[in-house]
Amino acid sequence: MEVEAVYLRMRHRLLASPGQTIRIKDLAQLVGPEDVIQEIGHMTVHKITVEDKTIVIIDLMKVLKAIKERFPSLDIQTVGTPQSIVEVQYKQSKITGVYFVVVWLLLFIGAALAIMNFHEDVSMQQVHQKIYYLVTGRENDYPLLLQVPYSLGLGLGMVLFFNHIFKKRFNEEPSPLEVEMFNYQQDLDQYVIMNENKENEKKAHDN
Repeated sequence: MEVEAVYLRMRHRLLASPGQTIRIKDLAQLVGPEDVIQEIGHMTVHKITVEDKTIVIIDLMKVLKAIKERFPSLDIQTVGTPQSIVEVQYKQSKITGVYFVVVWLLLFIGAALAIMNFHEDVSMQQVHQKIYYLVTGRENDYPLLLQVPYSLGLGLGMVLFFNHIFKKRFNEEPSPLEVEMFNYQQDLDQYVIMNENKENEKKAHDN
């Protein structure tokens, strides 16, 4: 009799709510006989509790153990990452208008000071004065003909650079900020997984 095979790939990350029951279908993609993967998909692996806090790491071995207890002779082929990160989302208080305005003002003032300090460091005003003199042959302490378009272009350049204006995206290409956030999230996930593995090894050693 031919042994049935099921292909399993763990998801890298998923969101869960407090008290939620995590089933295999939430954690992994399954390919195989329909009746088998339906039953496997509904198998419970973990239940979110208060002790879990905000992050739970579910290892592939825990999933395989649960499946093998139900289907001892099943041929399971695994693909991809060996852990899934479950992020527990708790209800967050809504941001008030006053809080939003305060944060916006802090960011605006901070960005403005950073730009002004940069321009002061590179003597931008003197550069504009020199360019104005080279183009027109006249000296002008306030070359607004250059400064106004430059200021508008600086703001427009920042919008194009970050590929967003409020919630509107100009194209599907990720912005540099999104790429950096993605890299940061990858590093954070790797740290969480490694730290979890160390904790498990320590518990096993203590036992």
